[in-house]
Amino acid sequence: MAIIGFNITKILAQKKSNQQGKINVNNNVAINNVGISPLKLDPGKISLSFQFQFTSKYDPDIALISIEGEVLTLEEKEVGNKILEDWKKTKRLGKEVATPILNNILSKCNIQAIILSRDVNLPPPVPLPKIEPKDTDKQ
Repeated sequence: MAIIGFNITKILAQKKSNQQGKINVNNNVAINNVGISPLKLDPGKISLSFQFQFTSKYDPDIALISIEGEVLTLEEKEVGNKILEDWKKTKRLGKEVATPILNNILSKCNIQAIILSRDVNLPPPVPLPKIEPKDTDKQ
């Protein structure tokens, strides 16, 4: 499997209210559809489109970040047709297919969600690294 493209088709950052205190953020990514992409790169291969939705829901219900798009892959024809057949039957992807697709989506959407959260003045949806002061008494 070769990932050859990533396209965002819809972005939503909605702040419903201001909240003080503890805020939980639940991130989720889902593959909504798998289909054949119109790309024709190699006669022995097939291009697949994995349509996804990434969401960050802030709890209590104060905000929502939603990103929709597609990941394009290039597969051998037999492998691509098997993925499509399995998807049509079960609406699920095998681990060997889902893992690289989901990791690609998460790596790109988490960054975009952090930028969107900053733009609408929300806490970031993923924990960011922090520097803690060193305790000098222990030295």
